[in-house]
Amino acid sequence: MPSTASKPRLRFAPSPTGYLHIGGVRTALFNWLWARKTGGSFILRIEDTDVERSTLENEEVILRDMRWLGLHWDEGPGVGGPNGPYRQMERLPIYAEFATKLIGAGAAYRCFCTKEELDAQREEQLRALRAEDPKAESRFRYPGTCRDKKPPFPDRPSVLRLRAPTSGSVDYRDLVFGDLSTPNTAQQDVVLMRSDGVPLYNLGAVVDDVTMGVTLVARGSDHLINTPVQILLYRGLGLEPPAFAHLPMMLGQNGKKLSKRDGAVSVAEYRDMGVPPAGLLNYLVRFGWSYGDEEIFSMAELTSKFDWERCGKGDGKFDPKRLLAVSFEHLKRADLTSLEAYADGVTPFLEKRGLTVSRKLLLDAIPTVRERADTFAEAAAALDYLFRDPPAYEEKAVKKFLVPDKAARLREFRDLLAAADDFSVSGLDTRVSAWLAKEGIELKVVAQSVRVALTGKTASPGLYEVLALLGKERALARLDHALSVAIAVGTPHTPGQAG
Repeated sequence: MPSTASKPRLRFAPSPTGYLHIGGVRTALFNWLWARKTGGSFILRIEDTDVERSTLENEEVILRDMRWLGLHWDEGPGVGGPNGPYRQMERLPIYAEFATKLIGAGAAYRCFCTKEELDAQREEQLRALRAEDPKAESRFRYPGTCRDKKPPFPDRPSVLRLRAPTSGSVDYRDLVFGDLSTPNTAQQDVVLMRSDGVPLYNLGAVVDDVTMGVTLVARGSDHLINTPVQILLYRGLGLEPPAFAHLPMMLGQNGKKLSKRDGAVSVAEYRDMGVPPAGLLNYLVRFGWSYGDEEIFSMAELTSKFDWERCGKGDGKFDPKRLLAVSFEHLKRADLTSLEAYADGVTPFLEKRGLTVSRKLLLDAIPTVRERADTFAEAAAALDYLFRDPPAYEEKAVKKFLVPDKAARLREFRDLLAAADDFSVSGLDTRVSAWLAKEGIELKVVAQSVRVALTGKTASPGLYEVLALLGKERALARLDHALSVAIAVGTPHTPGQAG
């Protein structure tokens, strides 16, 4: 067993029965922030006792998503550490040892009741309840049949049960909810370990926290019901419990626990949407923590500012639109997403669109989309035209702006650019402005036709910025292609002739 730690030791213990839920990420984040702020340790362990649903593939998804978020762990799978194994199914002998200790201390006992006996007890209790209230639902409370008996069937399978006190209360101070008290009359002799030696949640969590030296257990407030049982187990082992911090719940817009019905709930979905990891974490931290009116934080700022005193008790509703607003702020600000980090983030989305990416051109182009895109996926869509020759035309844009009556001005503009020596934004501005003045027209007369020719769309960054990014050769090629399209649009189709 580890010696008492001088610095905080915190843990996140997901179950590999599915994806990494963003509610779990919020819990992991609070633990990680406190560990990093205090110079403590952040432990990742895998609660894989649901053998039928737990898979190594799911575990790999969890580890991958944790790494993508930047929530790296100090001990755990793939890292190791002095307190392993870090998967519960590899720790069964440790749980057996602690079960023996609890029995020896009188804090737990073996229960040999069969399923048939338990079913009969449940039916008897339900009949008694319905004698008083016909609509009563079953609220089975184990009657303690084996509580004070010596094991009568040494060879019969047995479970381990808590010997819950019948008087007094469990009192503790929660870092978020303050002083809490649960009367022991509300406790019952819950099962701690199945007959096959696999622990249930309360025993597994306590044994793991004890042997890994965890000093602070921070988790969702749905675990408030488990904490009194776990404190009884600590006391049964003659140990002081760790500190506890229970965090408000993340709810859907309907006020119920966040689920797939409310939209994307897995980390992978948000990664595939192109939400930057720091933006996702920035949004999630606000579920249970605030810092005045500030909403946008870098990870360094979160680490320095995070504390438990600023955590609230109120549950919050997940708002996808607000998440995208936070994502936008992170992508917009170079101090939160550097040019290189932006390029790294958007490149995979460009490649998914079948594009070959020039790193230099991408770095030059990013400033034109920073204030337009909520996600890397949106940024990739906005940058598509730069890496696709010819650009993909919007059908409505072609029908309106690449038509014969626009062709004359479009050709004049093309010839104007062909004679340009300075293809910088300022050089193009000067040259085009002089031409517009000479012709006595405004830019809007030709701008949309040129824009569609260059980008395929009617909305884009500034026209001169687009031209400068494309360069003279590519810009002229696109204008020539657009002119051929404009002429073709106006050519009557003769039956039997290729269209």
